[in-house]
Amino acid sequence: MPRSAEQHIANHSHPNLLYNSARVGYNSAPLHADPEQYSEALPPPGADPLSTVPAQSFCAETLIRFVCFAGWRCFFFCCYILSRAYACAPTFFERRNMTFESLGLHPLVLKALNDAGYTEPTPVQQQALPAAMAGRDLLVSSQTGSGKTAAFMLPSLHKLASAPAESAGKTPNQAAQSARSRGERPRFMPARPKMLVLTPTRELALQVTTATDKYGVHVRRVKAVSILGGMPYPKQMQLLARNPEILVATPGRLIDHMESGKIDFSALEILVLDEADRMLDMGFIDDIERIISKTPETRQTMLFSATLDGMVGNMARRITKDPQLIQIASAATRHENIQQRVHFVDDLSHKNRLLDHLLRDTNIDQAVVFTATKRDADTIADRLTIAGFAAAALHGDMHQGARNRTLNSLRRGQVRVLVATDVAARGIDVPGITHVFNYDLPKFPEDYVHRIGRTGRAGRNGIAVSLVNHAEGVHVKRIERFTKQPIPVDVIEGYEPKKAAAPARRPGWRPGDGRGGKPGKPAQRSFAKPGAAPRKEGSGYRSERGSRGDTRRG
Repeated sequence: MPRSAEQHIANHSHPNLLYNSARVGYNSAPLHADPEQYSEALPPPGADPLSTVPAQSFCAETLIRFVCFAGWRCFFFCCYILSRAYACAPTFFERRNMTFESLGLHPLVLKALNDAGYTEPTPVQQQALPAAMAGRDLLVSSQTGSGKTAAFMLPSLHKLASAPAESAGKTPNQAAQSARSRGERPRFMPARPKMLVLTPTRELALQVTTATDKYGVHVRRVKAVSILGGMPYPKQMQLLARNPEILVATPGRLIDHMESGKIDFSALEILVLDEADRMLDMGFIDDIERIISKTPETRQTMLFSATLDGMVGNMARRITKDPQLIQIASAATRHENIQQRVHFVDDLSHKNRLLDHLLRDTNIDQAVVFTATKRDADTIADRLTIAGFAAAALHGDMHQGARNRTLNSLRRGQVRVLVATDVAARGIDVPGITHVFNYDLPKFPEDYVHRIGRTGRAGRNGIAVSLVNHAEGVHVKRIERFTKQPIPVDVIEGYEPKKAAAPARRPGWRPGDGRGGKPGKPAQRSFAKPGAAPRKEGSGYRSERGSRGDTRRG
């Protein structure tokens, strides 16, 4: 009796489904068909099933099944991608059309922003504001001039303004008067701030305080003060006696008041570390750790830094809890809105004449000239003043009052050229600065990025010019590697460098030699007065040294 198809498949079953499928496809006999009709097509029992299957039919069937299987996988993958894109599309368009009103800020804060003309948040504010308002810890890496101050101050002001008003007690002055009326000596009550902002420099602290006053101008019960080095001690005591809600300070001076019992952080709610990488570079790591140890564990911590690697990353992991990471740009961000160029100079006299020519450009609104030393900042500022420029110096040896007056004059437009050291590189925010000149290249490429970031603020365009000696070409290459972009070399007619390569160092060369004067003697700096012919090389420093006392500031 002929064998049925069912019996044949059972006798020749194989664990490989594709193997059996190829056999069944070759026989092409449906299971409900007449067994006698297809009995002659079945191989005998015990024989190898694939020995009777044509190779072409087996390969074609396998290929078709593989293509179908891969096609279904691709179809499901495309559906998944489309679904994710559809889910993310509202967030994308929402961020592009985001306004401060849509973030749900306090009405008093929104009123201050409208008065200041701010309508749309910057990219770093778009990501930081919602997370900070939700109480999350933040680790933010963003370039200078991107609106980081508002990124942590706006949600903090929103939180303080939204908090229920505390029971009105006696003010410090009222308590002091009551004590005097009872014949008692007034006791100083320590300040109990709710928000602490740590900054590396005095200029940056003043900038943060000024921005806080602008954003919180309508929030009457929130006071902000800054405690800095160089400020008179009685003035600091008066500020702390106001019991401010927001305290902006540098680490060194803050520790002095902590140890003397003038500040109590038991009620602190928000801790902000602005320019954390700079504070660590300046050696404040121990001071920061000591300050943080005095704050409550329930605080909200926000850390802003140009980079989150190395020591900064290690400290961030210790002081934050489940932070949200926001990386808008690294320290090596391409400043596409800043035109950068290099001018090579032969010696110091050539550099001075070229700087004098560049500063007479009518397109310059205000400019910052960066030097390597404090002495050079004073000397160049004096020479520029003699040459007819509205110039002033700014460096760390100046008294805090003098530094404040210089910055205020710069903001009011009374100072056109500011000659500064790197102490001001992270604390100047003046929209009128259109040009930055690197009289001396910085020691580290990171400082170069922060220097040129003084121009091109808030999306404006700027120009950064570096005056480089031929021997400093290696520093330019280092900066180009860090910023990942070439810096073009420019030449001005009449001020072309005569030297094509760095001169060989003579035996017995010492650092500081060969800067325009005779070996071992000071370099000469000269600038021409407006309308006067350029001075001869090497004629400015010695001939005008006698009048130095009339022009040098104290």
